Amino acid sequence: MGDSDQESSAVLRPTEPQRRYLERGLSQPGGKLPLFDADGREVAPRTVQACLAHGWAEPWFNNPIKADWQVCRLTAKGYAVFGQVPPDHIRQDGTPKQTRTKP
Repeated sequence: MGDSDQESSAVLRPTEPQRRYLERGLSQPGGKLPLFDADGREVAPRTVQACLAHGWAEPWFNNPIKADWQVCRLTAKGYAVFGQVPPDHIRQDGTPKQTRTKP
């Protein structure tokens, strides 16, 4: 196995902390990812940033209470890590589907 094969397989699988973080979004409305871990500690910013960089998560909205905490949600790629299909509001390429508004 060449270096690029090892790199691409490593990119496809999150580390254990990243997996725990992402997994919690599976049971949340809209795939919302937690700000805190199961023990009540803040999720490490490097975990959040790595998940964003790999395309497993995306920024969702700004936290009005604490601006330096980034509220994120799972992308289609994030759901795929767990072998799940994303909800209808997320396209397979990870971008949100446009919702139609009444005129």
